[in-house]
Amino acid sequence: MDKTFREWDPDQSVLFPPSVLDLVPEGHPAHFVREVVRGELDLSAVYAVYDEVRGQPPYDPRMMVALLLYAYSRGVRSSRKIAQGCEERVDFMAVTGMQKPDHDTVNEFRRRHLAALQGLFPQVLYLCAKAGLVKLGHVALDGTKIQANASKHKAMSYGRMEETKRRLRAEVREWLEEAEATDREEDEKYGKGKRGDEMPDWVKDKKLRAQKIAEAKKALESEAKERAEAERKAQEPRRPTAPGRPPKEPDETPDPKAQRNFTDPESRILKTKDGYIQGYNAQAAVDADSQVIVAQEVGTQSDVQRLMPMIDQVRENTGRLPDEVSADAGYCSEENLRAMRRRRLDAYIATGRQRHGTRSATANEGRRRGPWTSAMRTKLKRAGHRSRYRLRKQTVEPVFGQMKECRGFRRFLLRGLAKVRGEWSLACIAHNLLKLFKASPATA
Repeated sequence: MDKTFREWDPDQSVLFPPSVLDLVPEGHPAHFVREVVRGELDLSAVYAVYDEVRGQPPYDPRMMVALLLYAYSRGVRSSRKIAQGCEERVDFMAVTGMQKPDHDTVNEFRRRHLAALQGLFPQVLYLCAKAGLVKLGHVALDGTKIQANASKHKAMSYGRMEETKRRLRAEVREWLEEAEATDREEDEKYGKGKRGDEMPDWVKDKKLRAQKIAEAKKALESEAKERAEAERKAQEPRRPTAPGRPPKEPDETPDPKAQRNFTDPESRILKTKDGYIQGYNAQAAVDADSQVIVAQEVGTQSDVQRLMPMIDQVRENTGRLPDEVSADAGYCSEENLRAMRRRRLDAYIATGRQRHGTRSATANEGRRRGPWTSAMRTKLKRAGHRSRYRLRKQTVEPVFGQMKECRGFRRFLLRGLAKVRGEWSLACIAHNLLKLFKASPATA
């Protein structure tokens, strides 16, 4: 055969470049994230934790922060995958300078500094604003349901807790009586103090399970009491002599259908278009000009309860309110529309779901009543397909698509609301860093 091929000799020794940075092309996101962390971010809140002089020197916090943010921007969130990347991927090596923290170190650093890492979101947003990416001409809000690190099958309703508690109590009582009878027989047969007098493991497990159910039941009862107390305070302004039926005394008993998950008690059963998941409701407010996230949070409340807190966070993060705000029907309520008007915001909030093939949100509109809702419905219909509401889908939904599809953020790795909020913040910071990277002169 006359064809000539390039020489391939895996055993041949080679001289690597003098710097690992040369292994990654110029203008790569790894260089950008590393330099932003080194030169632009204030990490004093992270450094403040290190007050012990003794001991082996830890990894440089700047390197660890850069590693976490770059990993999240690449869709790598598992501490084991991040540690693997430090050993196998040259882009990770360009961030760490060939240092190789193990997965325990990565996980412990993230856990220890999660609150401080959340504080980096406003700093990165400020860099985006300096680069001209935050216009606040139009901001779109939306929420997306993200699965918790827990199975929905590990949840139990209050009614089932009552039933299971009684059943387990009866079973444990029966088994203890059986164990005592067996102990007496073996004592007579083998003598006192011989093997056979220990409580069986299966009895211990049942008792532990009953204890766990009792704790979850108590937590649901506490939540019900807090909710009832809040209802009482809301009813206090009403005069006793006001016409009409007197307010009903709030019920302190939990709803029999109220559920609590044993793996992640702070997560909730949430309805999605594909069914129900055990998860959290992640919120994002996105600038229409650049798809930069200007506010973000995670909770278990519905969208309608989070509209005004998100608007207030936009002002806190950027120093001013947006000119226009759009949101889907989940955020529509008389109270929200009135609050938007008080803040003099030009709002475009759907009053119902949009049917396929139509130009306006018409479904379920009959159930939404009130002067503010009627005015918003008229406002949206009058503009038709030219309404500024059309900017919502092309602004916020692509951001969730990038985070879920491109970077694989479909499930939280951490458990508990505080940790989940930190993890969502890291994902939003990574998203904004990528937007800033694409807008930087070196990549333009």
